[in-house]
This record gives sequence, structure tokens and C-alpha cells, in this order.
Amino acid sequence: MADISQRIVKSYEQELQRLRDLLVEMGGLVESQLATAILAVVELDIDAATRTVEQDPAVDALEREVESFVIRLLALRQPVAGDLRQIVAALKMTSDLERIGDYAANVAKRSIVLSQFSLPFKLGGLAHMARLVQESLKLTVDAIGDADADKAIQVWRSDQAVDDIYTAIFRELVTYMMEDPRNITPCTHLLFIAKNLERIGDHATNIAETVHYAATGESLPEMRPKGDSANYAVIRPREERPDTATLGTDT
Repeated sequence: MADISQRIVKSYEQELQRLRDLLVEMGGLVESQLATAILAVVELDIDAATRTVEQDPAVDALEREVESFVIRLLALRQPVAGDLRQIVAALKMTSDLERIGDYAANVAKRSIVLSQFSLPFKLGGLAHMARLVQESLKLTVDAIGDADADKAIQVWRSDQAVDDIYTAIFRELVTYMMEDPRNITPCTHLLFIAKNLERIGDHATNIAETVHYAATGESLPEMRPKGDSANYAVIRPREERPDTATLGTDT
């Protein structure tokens, strides 16, 4: 009887590990999708944009696989306490990961349209924002794999930095559109791209909050920490800006 019980426990532990592995696999795929989308924007690379969009069905398929696996675990194992938190949290995390994949695909699609324009400014600020979001997502996926509450807190604390840069980019793009109507179309696409990146950061933070709760049983404060906006660019009057602007960064 003891041997049977040990086998049941071992099988259950293997199933929980399988669930974590599926989440990490999905997170890794979304990481790759975001990296390719960023390349598509920064380099105006149509091939990279196409690859990003083509990855989306694989992300959706993993979401469905995790959902089915979770339902099976709930029905057959009747988990409690920490195991129940982990299993239910997986459903929330897959939803956020799937949305990140959708936003990455949207960024890629916008980059295809953007490649048809000759931009009168560089994309340094947008690229910086994209790197921050990418780093945040990577740390989030690491937190999932390790069930690491400390890494989750790092992601949670970094969200304001992305928001600050987004605000600066938004204001600068609006300035460009006011200065020259020919900038309206490309700047509108850049605004959507920046917003999609900001939303990816929000979903990464949502996942981090879920990881923290699953690991500790405690929720992070509802109010996220505020960053120091002085560390990020403030729009300067035209006469103070260099001829070649960088969308949110001072050079």
C-alpha cells in the first residue's frame, strides 16, 4: 500500500512539473515572438514581421494544451493549498501570455506598414522601451520556471519605468504630428506600437503578481511603485531638440 501511495505522489509531482514546463515553453515562445517583433520594428524587417505573426498559432495551441491539462488535474487530483494556487494560477498566466503574443503580432503588423514610410527621426527611444519590456518578460518567464517570488517582485517594480518612457514617446510623437501633417500616418502607427509594448509590460507584471501569489499565498499591493519620471525624457521645445530626434531619449 505504501508503495502505491508513493507512486501516486510521484506521479502527481511529475504532473505539476509538467504544468510548469508547459508554462515555461509557452513563455519562451512568446519571448521569441516579442524579440522578432522588436527586430521587425527597429530594422523595419518585413521577414521578421512575418515570422512573428506566423508564431501566433503555436502560442494559441499551447494555451489550449495548458487549459486542458489544468482541467484534468483539477478533476482527477482535487488539489488543495499551494498546489491548488499553482494550478489555478496557470490558467491566469496562460491568458496573459497569450495576450502578450497577440500584442507582439500586432506590433509586427504595424511595422510592415511603417516600412513603407521614410521616417524623419530615429527609433532610439522606442527601441529602449522595447528592450525594457523584453527584459521584463524574460525575468517573468524565469520567475514562472523557478516559482521565484523575488524575481516576480523585480518585474512588478520595473513596470513604472516602461510607463514613463511610453508617456514621453506619446508626447513627442504628438509634437511631430502637429509640426508636420506628413508625419501623422507613421506616427500613428508608432503610437499603436508603443501602446502595444506598454500593454505587454502590463501583462508581464500581471503574470509576476500571479507568480508571487502562487508561490507565497500573499498578494502584492494593489498600488504598484511609482518611478522617478525625472530619469526619463521630457519633451523639449523644438529649438532645443537635435535635428534627428530619437523618440523619447535625449542624445
